[in-house]
This record gives sequence, C-alpha cells and structure tokens, in this order.
Amino acid sequence: MLDIRFLREDPQKVQAQVKTRGGSAWELIDEILECDVKRREGETEKQRLQSERNRISKEIGALKKAGEDSSEIEAEVRKIGEQIKAIGEEANAAEERQKTLLLQVPNTPHPECPVGEDETANPTIREWGSQPSFDFDPVDHVELGQKLGLFDFEIATKISSGGFVTFTGAGARLERGLIQFLLDLHTQEHGYREVSPPFIINRDSMFGTGQLPKFEDDMYALEEGAYFLAPTAEVPVTNLYREELLPVGDLPKKVTAYTPCFRREAGSAGRESRGLIRMHQFDKVELVNIVHPDDSYAFLEKLTEEAETVLQKLGLHYRTIELCTGDLGFSSAKTYDIEVWAPGHGGYLEVSSCSNFLDYQARRMRLRFKDEDGKNRFCHTLNGSGTALPRLYVALLETYQQADGSVVVPEVLQPYVGCERLTAD
Repeated sequence: MLDIRFLREDPQKVQAQVKTRGGSAWELIDEILECDVKRREGETEKQRLQSERNRISKEIGALKKAGEDSSEIEAEVRKIGEQIKAIGEEANAAEERQKTLLLQVPNTPHPECPVGEDETANPTIREWGSQPSFDFDPVDHVELGQKLGLFDFEIATKISSGGFVTFTGAGARLERGLIQFLLDLHTQEHGYREVSPPFIINRDSMFGTGQLPKFEDDMYALEEGAYFLAPTAEVPVTNLYREELLPVGDLPKKVTAYTPCFRREAGSAGRESRGLIRMHQFDKVELVNIVHPDDSYAFLEKLTEEAETVLQKLGLHYRTIELCTGDLGFSSAKTYDIEVWAPGHGGYLEVSSCSNFLDYQARRMRLRFKDEDGKNRFCHTLNGSGTALPRLYVALLETYQQADGSVVVPEVLQPYVGCERLTAD
C-alpha cells in the first residue's frame, strides 16, 4: 500500500498519478486524508485527556491523604475516562477505514511510464531475432500436440474440468525438462537461490503481495478463504521475508522457485484461449528480487534481461514492451512484458511480466532492512516470470515444427528432454 506520508505531502500529485491508471481509485484519496486527520486529532486529544486524568488523579491522592472528600474529583476522572474511551473508538474506526481505503488504491506509476488506457498504448522497447519462415503451412500447437501425443485435454476434463491439461509421454518430459532448464539457468548463471515453497498459501501471505482483497474472486480458496492454492510463486517466495528486519548487507536477495499456478479465470473463448494458451493450472518458474530502494530500477532492467535470456537460449523470437499506466498491474510502478512469437497462433504470447513494486508490497508485509545509519526502512520488491509455461511450450512447438509433423528440440534442451526430435510414437 502507499505511504500515508506520501499522500499528506502532495495529495494532488498522487491523485493525478493514480488517475492515469484509469478507474476511480484516485477519488478515495480525499477520504483517506480525512480519516487521517480524524485519527491524528483523536490521538492528540486522547493524549491530552490522559495527561489531564493523570494530573487530577494525583490531586485525588493528595485529598485522600489529607482526609478530605474527593468524590467530586473522582466523578470528573470517570467522565474523562469515558471521553478517552469514546475518542479512542472514533480514532480506531477512522484508522480502520483509512486502511481499508488505502488497500483499494493502486501503486503510483513511474513518472516516465507511458500514459494510456489499455494495451494498445504499450510501446515496444526492443525485439530479438526474427519471425521464422516455413516452406509449408505451419499448424498450431493443438494439432501438433495431438498428432505427437504430447498432451490430452479430454483426459484432463474427465479427471478435473475444462481449462486443465494432462501432458503425456514426450510431452510430459518436455514440460519437466523446461522447468529444470529454467531453474538451472537462473541458479547457475544468474545467481538465484532456489527454494521449493508450499503450494497452499495462507491469507496473510496473499494479503502481503497484494492478491487480497482485490483479486480474491480469481483465486482458488480453501477452508472458507483461510488458505488458497498458489496463484503464482511470487506469493510464497516474497513472503519468505514477511515481517523481517534484514541487515543492509543481506541485500539484494535473489530467489527463484517452481510452482504450479492456479487461477479461476480462464479468459474468453476463442483464439486467445485455445489449447494451452490460457489455463486454470499452469507451471511457472518465478524470479523474486528484494533490494535496496536506491537500486530497484536498475534491478528491474537486470531482471528483465534475465527473463529474456531464456528465449535467446531457446532461439525464440520475442519482443519486450513497457506497460502503459492503464495496463499496469495493481501493485506495480513499472512493468515490462516479454512476448514470444508463436507462428501457428500467428501472434505474440506473453511469457513473462517483470515488475518493480517499490515499497508497495513490503509495506503490507512489514518487510524492512536496517540501513547504514541504523534506520529501519522498507525494502523494494520485484518479480518476474522466468518464464511461464505453457505459452513457452506453445512457442517451442510451433517454432520448431517440421514439414513431416515432427518438432526439433533446441540443442540446449536436449539433455533435459532426452531426445533431439519429438515424433509420433
């Protein structure tokens, strides 16, 4: 959440920044500040009355010691106590209302973030490679997977429901091999520490990274909302350090993890959700950075490069775009999306989203560090998909398909998959 001091210092500036994201959250800022005034005034009056009560209580002691009647003053103390209780309740109510409203206000965009309403205003920052050409008509991953026996949607539907898939045979090896390749790349070449977290997440952790309360309906809840299936490894990995005070020498922390991810929304029917493109359950390797505030934007650039390296090593054409204000995620101040080209699909598919959240998540999680001057400060958090499957899977199949219906396995993946080419059994 935003720092209330930030809102106090220049509310008009914050309103203007939040307004560029679209929606009406900017309108809440005036009420947030009204609650803040009530809370602070209430606390000040409460302290004044407590001081007054303490002063009068000393008079009561002196009167009793002198054997004089103190009943009138004692009644005054009781009245002050009732006032303190009422003012305290009002101040607490204002504070709770302020917290509730703050949770509804998204992060402020980076000052240089492109302003726009939706994804049509996202500029392309760079491209790598070129779209592959074929001397035959390429098909999409669904047709390839069915012919090669790589996955089965009908079996998954029988076991679970629509929006799930069962990988089979060489298809299962490819999925497993991709996960192992990604973990090895990020731990061995990019300096990440691997963890294997729980896939069932408690409510505090979901709140800490901003999934709750705004996106609760998108999540798979357990035990009446006390727990959730992990929507992304960002949640358990970032929460490893929730409510901790880190020495400045421990920064940065770079952590990676594989988790399956569970999302209720499966998108609209049609081309953008065909086959593996949008699923209720999918695999992902996540990259999390916890850094000093002075370094977070430099780390965002590095994080994005690390995710791009995946596609370069696999020889896949991609482009990197910057999200405009209207397309930014709720907690993010700046985001790059990496989109890989899928020839059979005939378009780009997002496989990574790399974001800098500044102290927005850390403030919710009470994740701090002690700086060089001994002052406690909030860390900055970043995360990016390094990368998400199965869209990477889609791009691989469609890019490396052959005229005979087989699929060449990129050389870097062959040790993980155990073959040079995927063919029909």
